[in-house]
Amino acid sequence: MLSGDAYLWVKAVHLIAVMSWMAGMLYLPRLFVYHCTVSPRSQASETFKIMERRLIKAIMTPAMVLAWVLGLVMAVASGLFTEHWFQVKLLAVVSMTIAHIFLMRCKDDFADDKNRRSQKFFRVINEGPTLLMILVVILVIVKPF
Repeated sequence: MLSGDAYLWVKAVHLIAVMSWMAGMLYLPRLFVYHCTVSPRSQASETFKIMERRLIKAIMTPAMVLAWVLGLVMAVASGLFTEHWFQVKLLAVVSMTIAHIFLMRCKDDFADDKNRRSQKFFRVINEGPTLLMILVVILVIVKPF
């Protein structure tokens, strides 16, 4: 389906998309931590709202979609769906996508000045994508099963 060079280009762009997605997944909860410290409807709050919206719309979501599409293209081309390590990786990526959707909802709460979560919550929630990223990298590189 994909020639050697085409596969390598798909893989390269996939990795760039994953890195962009992960950068956003790690940065957005940090923005929320700082957003918690300012008064709703203040100038700082409005600035955070713009930053959060642009991060999701311009970087995170397009990167997530591209990572998914190209990842599935490579999986189909390589016949990976029967590999156990890949199945666990796929579950981790689904979990990352669920975390992405959750963060989008948190962004909406901030946008509507309805956030009820604390700085501590967002500090802790920031660890989830990190742990999922570590799991995915180990699964892809080591292929432990």
